[in-house]
Amino acid sequence: MTPKKLVLLFDGGCPLCQREVSFLRSRDSLARISFVDIDSPEYNPELYSGISYREAMGTIHAITSSGEVLTGVRVFREVYRLVGLAWIYAPTSWPVFGPLIEEVYRLWAGWRLRLTRRPSLEQLCKSRE
Repeated sequence: MTPKKLVLLFDGGCPLCQREVSFLRSRDSLARISFVDIDSPEYNPELYSGISYREAMGTIHAITSSGEVLTGVRVFREVYRLVGLAWIYAPTSWPVFGPLIEEVYRLWAGWRLRLTRRPSLEQLCKSRE
């Protein structure tokens, strides 16, 4: 069995996230990615570098095999590299284009819950208490 190269934290309650994870699973023929649903009641931050539910819901996170925590577009760049589609996110590492895409992702992450007709981050966090 191939050792996992990346732990991807995803929101299993988000229909767009579910679609993306389904696609990535279908492409992960070497089983390099471990997918962890942060929306599951069993999600335990202590098992995942202390990344809280609130943090993970606010922006995408991944943890490398060396323990490095990745966030934002960097997660997508790495996960797509692992499934053999690095070229899709390659422009995100370019000097001018990269910061622009990071900002677009930051805006998307802030609106994601509303756009997918989910409760606000505050409401979701409160319901987990």
